[in-house]
Amino acid sequence: MSYRLLIDGMHQRLREEGWHDVRPAYGFVLLATRDRSTTSVELASLLGVTKQAASKILDPMDAAGYVRRSVDPEDARVKIVELAPRGWELLAAVECIYAELEAEWGAAIGVAAVELMRKHLTEIVLAANGGEFPAIRPSP
Repeated sequence: MSYRLLIDGMHQRLREEGWHDVRPAYGFVLLATRDRSTTSVELASLLGVTKQAASKILDPMDAAGYVRRSVDPEDARVKIVELAPRGWELLAAVECIYAELEAEWGAAIGVAAVELMRKHLTEIVLAANGGEFPAIRPSP
């Protein structure tokens, strides 16, 4: 329930800030393309969906200017996906909102408790995945 509270709060604040077209799946695409460009096929795998379903997520993101798709110069069958300027703005807004929400949790239970919770949750995730962080993806 706490995770849902965090995600719902983040999307509510995004809407309040004028980001009315953001869907929950966009976050996974933002995270996947934050550090490097990727491909439509890699995104489909990360999201645990078909290439067609990934396209249905990417189409409105591309149209809204969150991502930019292009043809790989070495293989025209491969579609490269990278964050577009508006996608970087959305990612910055999301990170700011997460910090605000976390600060509110800190006000409720104490900053040290939030830090300890983050440490423990990280340990749980690592223990469940052989000491590695798993790919970030939505629930099936």
